Amino acid sequence: MVLKRSPLRLVPEAAPQPADPSAPKRLGAVELVPGRVRTAVLSMAGGILARTESSYDAATATPSDIDRVLTGSAEIFAGHELHGIGVAAAGLVDPLTGLIHEVNDVPGLHGYPVTARLRALTGADVRVEHLARLQVLGDRWFGDGRGRSTFASVSTGEVLGVGVLYDGEVIAPPGGRSGAHMTVSASGERCTCGNLGCWKTLATTGWLRARAGAAGLGADTSLDELVNRGDASAARVVEEYAQNLALGLVNVQQLFAPGLFILHGEAREGGERFRTVVEERLRAAVAFAGAEEPRVLVGTAAADDVALLGAAGLVLSHR
Repeated sequence: MVLKRSPLRLVPEAAPQPADPSAPKRLGAVELVPGRVRTAVLSMAGGILARTESSYDAATATPSDIDRVLTGSAEIFAGHELHGIGVAAAGLVDPLTGLIHEVNDVPGLHGYPVTARLRALTGADVRVEHLARLQVLGDRWFGDGRGRSTFASVSTGEVLGVGVLYDGEVIAPPGGRSGAHMTVSASGERCTCGNLGCWKTLATTGWLRARAGAAGLGADTSLDELVNRGDASAARVVEEYAQNLALGLVNVQQLFAPGLFILHGEAREGGERFRTVVEERLRAAVAFAGAEEPRVLVGTAAADDVALLGAAGLVLSHR
């Protein structure tokens, strides 16, 4: 079931109904990112039973505006008995206090108490974590990470980040981020955060478009289009993009040795050659005795589902 919503004006299809006590318990999931809120009700097996999406103006939205979006979005949980709600959020997140401390593109989310707001709306237990870190829980419970206690899950595209599960626990220190702003080039480009040479400046869709434009391939060209062009110039851009993505992942492997990396997002468009370049770069950089040889898989979950599955996994991890 898909509920159509217009920006900041949310109209329920029907009046909220109380939960049926005989119905099975469900998992609630929310994705809160610049300009968009997605919500979903999931089964215990990770099947999405209902979902909705709302939008807001990231640059001008106030906390009250965001309150209104969440209020409308939370209507999807009415009538369901929930184990809890997981929130996959962008920015600097504090899971202990339930606050979103900072989102570069959304001033209205600075200091936003997202778990308290949703708890007041739904009465459910609510937890929040950075969306890139949460992906690893989606893979752990519902994807290619099932049965593993240590591996990494990678966001690619407009958003870049890594979630690491180590010995069964998500690595999420207070104040920690997703890796997009790790410095990989001391003399590199200025990032949106103000620093020079962040991984984000080399391994996101923005870099890909700029490099494709400079190569005469069109500034609006997608990774999928570059892969399917079949000419040497496009192949070089794709190869460099894969190498740039691997640059940050090499650091993750050196620090935590997760062994398995599951790629989500834009990397799915890169095909087998893209996956192979990333894997070969990892293996070349970290070949030493005693560590699991790095392996790269491409996640099969739909792009719109990845963060929601991670949020549902957060609920399961705290049952």
